[in-house]
Amino acid sequence: MTHHAKALAIVMNEGVEQDELLVPVRHLREQGVQVDIAAPERDPIRTLVRDKEPGETVDPTHTLDEVDPTGYDLLLIPGGTLNADALRLRQSAVDTVLAFTTAGRPVAAICHGPWLLAEAGVAYGKRLTSFPSLRTDLANAGATWADEPLVQDDANGWRLVTSRNPDDLEHFLRGVDAALRERSEAAGLR
Repeated sequence: MTHHAKALAIVMNEGVEQDELLVPVRHLREQGVQVDIAAPERDPIRTLVRDKEPGETVDPTHTLDEVDPTGYDLLLIPGGTLNADALRLRQSAVDTVLAFTTAGRPVAAICHGPWLLAEAGVAYGKRLTSFPSLRTDLANAGATWADEPLVQDDANGWRLVTSRNPDDLEHFLRGVDAALRERSEAAGLR
């Protein structure tokens, strides 16, 4: 992986699933990827464990409104029911998704994260997975839902990496790594 790869995670300040944010962020940072975290407010991000217990607190690097999505190689959308439900009502979050997908850059979403893809209208024609409760919403949004630990799909000109829940994180990270690797190789060929 190239040293100058950059990833952006977008979350609410409340309710994101701890491991779905922190595990990928730490994994990428250990590999030398610059990872920024954008939330609506500058206040600390209060994570939850299994949607219930308070988890670790993380400081965002940017607000959703001020971050410029064009400079990043990958978008990370963690889950957590409260987080994902509130995030999809944020126009800045929807706009961030569209900035990645229209530019053909990869998006990685886990658990309840794919709700935002339905909201942005980009789930159409994609094969994906998610937390099972989103299955109908995503099918209604035109996606093909699969019950698998990792689904990678290149339809419509951009790579989508999805997983179902925190237990799939090992698979999810493999997909994230592959997406970043392919993106940096493609950039190197230009």
